[in-house]
Parts: sequence; structure tokens; C-alpha cells
Amino acid sequence: MSSSVSRKRIRKDPATRRAEIVGTAAAIALAEGLECVTLRRIAEELEVRPGLISHYFPAADDLVAEAFGSAATGELDALVPAGRPGETPTLRLARFLARTTGDAYDTMSRLWINARHLSRYRPELRERVVGQEAAWRGRLGALVQEGVDAGEFRPADVSVAVVQILVVLDGLGAHANTGTAEHPAAVSGMAAATAENALGLPAGTLAAPAEGAVPAVRNAPDEGSAPASARTTAAAAAPAAATVASGPGSGSGHGPRSASGAAPAARTEPSEPPEPSESSAP
Repeated sequence: MSSSVSRKRIRKDPATRRAEIVGTAAAIALAEGLECVTLRRIAEELEVRPGLISHYFPAADDLVAEAFGSAATGELDALVPAGRPGETPTLRLARFLARTTGDAYDTMSRLWINARHLSRYRPELRERVVGQEAAWRGRLGALVQEGVDAGEFRPADVSVAVVQILVVLDGLGAHANTGTAEHPAAVSGMAAATAENALGLPAGTLAAPAEGAVPAVRNAPDEGSAPASARTTAAAAAPAAATVASGPGSGSGHGPRSASGAAPAARTEPSEPPEPSESSAP
């Protein structure tokens, strides 16, 4: 009797069950790679039948894409969170760059490399990679635009500055599989140096700040030299971004999180079917 009770499944609402499936798939993707995300593997981890997983994700490729999207969205929210009261755009950017090192960041870089490679052959994953690249450009672009509006940044072109920063970060992240600890300071600091140059900041402004420290910023630009806004410069950056995204191999290589595209719309899940009775278990 006790054994039967311990094995009894708990029926969960669709949103909770789907989040559980995606979270488990994302954890496996980060630890072992997207190739290890299968309907059967997730069912084993959650101790449910594979049919329950396929109820939410009829095709394994859909689950692989969702696992990557979940992990990548979590990374973006952690690296570029909403600003805190009194936190300047310069300080937020410096803190973002300081977070782009370490084991956790290298783990996500490996997942990006993995996803871009597989996206050459999996349209669902390619669509999600493109959407996440667009989300990165949008989030970082909004931060840079805040700095422009506050008179802290003076880029010649907001969109191009964002892509330049992301290109350098992705180039450094491409070495995640072989280790990044051996990079000299001049190399590991390339992203900050690139950002300072692209945004018209003095060298050293974006050096990793101590908690609570406020990096120095230059004075607001003259009224006649205000840079173009992200909205007016987006069209100029689009051709280069489209080149990265186009073609059957658009997901491969170590290109920036800058290919054009929109995140796919969320799907509406049907109600979860009842779990099979113990008598019908194999």
C-alpha cells in the first residue's frame, strides 16, 4: 500500500507542468548539451510517461528550442537587469560587462555555441536563436539609449555601437570550450575597451566597479553634436544583421547576438491529460 501511494502521480495545471518540463530541459541543455534534450530523457527526469511530455511538446525539436530560449532569457535577465534607483547607465553598463566572465557565463557561452551549430539543421531552434539575438540587441540598445539621453554616452550610431560590443563578447565567448582563464587582461578587457571607444567614454570608465561605486562619466555633448537615436539608426544596422541571419547556415559560427528576427509567439497549451493508473503502468 505504501509503495502504491509513493508512486501516485500529482496532476498539475498546464502552466506549472510546462514550466517544469522546460526548466528540466534547460538544466540538461546547460549541463550536457542540447543534443541530450529528448522527450524520453525529460520524462525520466520527471518520473512521468513520455506521452505526457509529448502532450506539451509533440516534437522534440520544439522542446529543444524552448529549452534554449528559457536558458538564454534567464541569462539576459541576469546580465542586464532593470536599473535600480540612482543607478546611472554608465554604472549599469560597467556592471553588465563585469558579469560577462566566470564559470556561469562560460557555461552559457557553450550553450550559445551549441545552439548556433544545431540551428543550421533545426528550423525551430534557428528561429529561437534569431529571436534571442534580437532580444539582446534590444535590451543593450535600450541601455545605451538611456545613456545617450542622460548625456553620458556619445556613440556615432547606437545600433552599430551595440553590435560592436556584442561581437567582441561573442568572440571571447567562442573560447569557452577551451577555457578563458588564460586570457591576459588586455584581451579579457576588450569588451569594455570597445564599449568605451564606441560610446565616446574615457579609457577605464567601464572598468569593473566595486559595488556601490559610480564610474566617472564625461559631460553631456553639445546640442549640435547629439548622436542619432536607436530608432533612426536601426535601418542602417539592418543590412549587416540580415547578412548574419540569412542562409541555411545562419545559426553556425560565433556571430554576434545581433541577427535580425523576432521571438516566436507563445503557444497555448491544452489541459493536461490525467496520469495513467498504477494498474496500467508497465
